[in-house]
Amino acid sequence: MHVKRRTKKKLTRWLLYAALISVVVALGFVADWAAIRQNFLDPDAFKAMWPEIVTVGAKNTVIYTVVSFIGGLALALVLALMKLSPVGPYRWLATTYIEFFRGLPALLVIIGFVLVVPIAFNYRFPAGAAGGAVAALVVVSAAYMAETLRAGIQAVPKGQEEAARSLGMSSARTMFSITIPQAIRVVIPPLTNEFVLLLKDTSLITAVGAAAGSRELLAVARDGLVETASGTPLLMAAVMYLVITLPLTQLVAWLERRQGKSR
Repeated sequence: MHVKRRTKKKLTRWLLYAALISVVVALGFVADWAAIRQNFLDPDAFKAMWPEIVTVGAKNTVIYTVVSFIGGLALALVLALMKLSPVGPYRWLATTYIEFFRGLPALLVIIGFVLVVPIAFNYRFPAGAAGGAVAALVVVSAAYMAETLRAGIQAVPKGQEEAARSLGMSSARTMFSITIPQAIRVVIPPLTNEFVLLLKDTSLITAVGAAAGSRELLAVARDGLVETASGTPLLMAAVMYLVITLPLTQLVAWLERRQGKSR
């Protein structure tokens, strides 16, 4: 009986492999390879976009992501502590902020920061539209990371805090010396995943426009699409996103495995 079950599993697996190969082969026959080469693998369009897609697009994408992540993480820590505060108004303010910005599309927040804030508050962001968009990403990412940090802080065993307090450490010193460092270790995988999501969200900056030197990856590809009348710049942008994100997603998987083993 056990042998029959194992044979059945192998047969099912091979059938799934055969189905997958059949679909790939069928797509290969149906695809118009001449049109694909002409529209997405145009060497002239590639030369026209190189190296700007790296030196401008990819560089600015990484810069915007890092700035948004650091700013969002700092704000998220404040929000997480406010939500865990025994003071009611602090908890209400943090909860309102988190629920509000988690409930809005990131693109809407970006447009609001770029178009509404300068009018309502007579304030111009540094770097123009790109600066306003990055500020919006900071605000939005903070709402998501705040919940991650809060969960991490609450995951630290209460005995750690009690032991620190028994040694005479103040509540604030216990939080910043004992609880938060341990919470950061717990939330590193989800925070790394948030970094990857934030990197992809920088593509939304394209919607509000930016100066030539401030364009991110998708904006450079979009302009290249208009200039070359070829889809090659979009393919190049897709490859660049994968070059950046795939190592990060692998890092997330490795961190999760390592964390699972330590538990």
